Amino acid sequence: MIATATTPVPLRRQRRAAEDWAARLPDLRAQALRIAATVSMGTHGRRRPGAGDSFWQFRPYRAGDAVRSIDWRRSARSDRHFVREQEWQTAESFWLWLDQSPSMQFAGASDRPAKLERAIVLLLATAALLLRSGERVGLLSRSGPITIGTGPRALDRLIQHLLEPKADQSLPPAAGLPRHSAILAFGDTWAPLDQWDRHLALLSGPGARGHIIQVIDPGEERLDLKGRVILEGMEGEAPHLIRRAEDLHVAYAERFAAHCRGLETICQRRGWRYRRHLTDQSPLPLLLSLYEAISLDRRTVYA
Repeated sequence: MIATATTPVPLRRQRRAAEDWAARLPDLRAQALRIAATVSMGTHGRRRPGAGDSFWQFRPYRAGDAVRSIDWRRSARSDRHFVREQEWQTAESFWLWLDQSPSMQFAGASDRPAKLERAIVLLLATAALLLRSGERVGLLSRSGPITIGTGPRALDRLIQHLLEPKADQSLPPAAGLPRHSAILAFGDTWAPLDQWDRHLALLSGPGARGHIIQVIDPGEERLDLKGRVILEGMEGEAPHLIRRAEDLHVAYAERFAAHCRGLETICQRRGWRYRRHLTDQSPLPLLLSLYEAISLDRRTVYA
């Protein structure tokens, strides 16, 4: 599961898998919006006074305000002076990345969603929250960053880009992003740690921050197989015979833990945040935690 391979999966299998999850996208979109609706917007929204071009509100003049900030037209309609406030704006943008490699199609049980389905729900719910706050959202792809924009139709534009055929890509592409960009990467993260380190180094530009959300099936966290087992990879790996799977439980658990610790260490060194989500858990706690972290990042950078 953790090992990677370069042998391509047959095109027919990839197309069938893509068609299956594309057919589920309307349901996943609805699920994501329901989850996003339960998350409090808190103080993360951009609707606050500051430097910007868009009008926000009038407020009464206070001692210390510059005289030039008084809106004389509005003040003429009252016996008080009013100041015209602009909406707070920054050059920050949020870039989303979704791992669509074949390993993301894995589901360890019929009552659990595939990793890709859960990652899509988390990505769309996060995007919905950001868009409601007036943030600018984009998508990272191998061909380069794709600007999705803002507004009520942005989420549908994001979905359309997700539906476009993609080459297998288990790592976010190294793209030149604007200053103060925030990257949110959703995937199972089974690429080797040295590759993750190189890619995060390229993505960690001036003012850039990132979040890695590792989405895995419980069957990958613990090897609960017994007896004689033949493992078949999802990315072209040759079948592997295990004569007594229970003999590997301890070694597998150690390797799994080492991979996760290593990825978390890389994130800490690069100034990123790391979270792990199991597909048998509710997506809401992860989304709340992620959104609170985004809010904290913004307060820290722009305080």
